[in-house]
This record gives sequence, C-alpha cells and structure tokens, in this order.
Amino acid sequence: MKIAPENKTASGDQTRIALVHAALHLFGSKGFDGTSTREIAALAKANIGSIAYHFGGKEGLRLGAADYIVETIQGLANQALSDFVPISEPADTAEAAQRQLHAALDRMVHFIVARPEAGEIVQFMLRELAHPTAALDRIYGGVFEPLHRRLCAIWEAATGEPAEADSTKLTVFTVIGQVIYFRIGQEAVKRRMGWAAIGSVEADAVAAITGRNLDAILASRKSHSQ
Repeated sequence: MKIAPENKTASGDQTRIALVHAALHLFGSKGFDGTSTREIAALAKANIGSIAYHFGGKEGLRLGAADYIVETIQGLANQALSDFVPISEPADTAEAAQRQLHAALDRMVHFIVARPEAGEIVQFMLRELAHPTAALDRIYGGVFEPLHRRLCAIWEAATGEPAEADSTKLTVFTVIGQVIYFRIGQEAVKRRMGWAAIGSVEADAVAAITGRNLDAILASRKSHSQ
C-alpha cells in the first residue's frame, strides 16, 4: 500500500522529535562523548540512519536538542509575559509589572519543578554550562540572554531600578536560581520534605514560598527608595 506524503511527513516529524528527546535524556545523563548514536536510535525506537537523515549526524542532533530547548522555553516565556507593557509606555504601572514577575515565577516553578520533561532539559543545559559547545551558544542567544533581559526590564518597571544595572541582573539571577535548585536538588528536597514525588501540589507549595521571597525582595527595594 502506498503511503500518503502527509503520513510520511508526520512519521518523519515523530521520528525527529523522538530522536531529540532521546538525545536530551542521554546527553544529559551520560554526556555527549559517553553516548553512542546506536543508544540514541534504540531509545528513540528509530533506525540509526535517521540521525544522519534528520540532523546530519550526532553533532547536528545536539544542536537540534538545543533548538528544541529554545523553542520550548520561548513558548513558556511568551505565555507568562505576553501581557507585559514596556515601562516607556504610559499604560504601564509598577503594580502590573510586579504581577508579571509573579506570573513568570509561578509558570517557571510549575514547569521546571513539576514537569518530567524539564528534568531532561535542565540536565542537558547543566552539561552545556559545564562544558560549553555551540549548543550552549544557541541556548544562551535564544533563551538565557533575551529572557533575562526581559525579566530585568520588568524588574525596572516594578522597582525603578535600571534594567542593566549589575544589581538588577544579579537579583534576577537569584530569583531564577532558587527555582532551578528545586530541580537539580529534587532528590534531596523529596527526602527532606517526605515527598514521594514532586507534582502539581508540591509545585504549588514551592511556588508559594518563591512568591513570598519575591515579595520580600520587592518590599526591601520599596523601603530603601522611601
């Protein structure tokens, strides 16, 4: 039976996505050099030749995994921050910007802490941060820097502190960093908290605490400006 072109396309897309997820998992857990293309193909349930067909080889697949991370996080960031109005526009207020910070933080917690696929993404990025390659360049240029700049701009709208001031950049890093810990330190957190797993209920608890931390930082900035 002849397969319709659209079915071939759909099958190809599924294979490509399966290879990306397999690469994220294996590169993150075993490292790039410690992972063979045969292992990737086996985990993806794909023909080993499909790696070369879709990505040109193992290095191309690493870049494909980086592009997937950029696309995924950009989508989440746009959902969380789409209502933000730049401080240069009269309609903006400090209160609205603070709500945007809380919305971004809440969305970040529920994705990074509770979503299973976030573990593979974070582990892959940690490998890249420890041993930078062209994949990190893509992630930094597509996610790290633009998202950080966007959050710094919202911080300026919320507090009046310049977006590009060192103190602002470092503060935003600390807000993000506390969320990342709950992923990379997940096993320690589960044991100490007596949690069998971290799902939506546990993520709600984490979001409540990180939200209070953000309120405390914002309150301290407000008291210093008075």
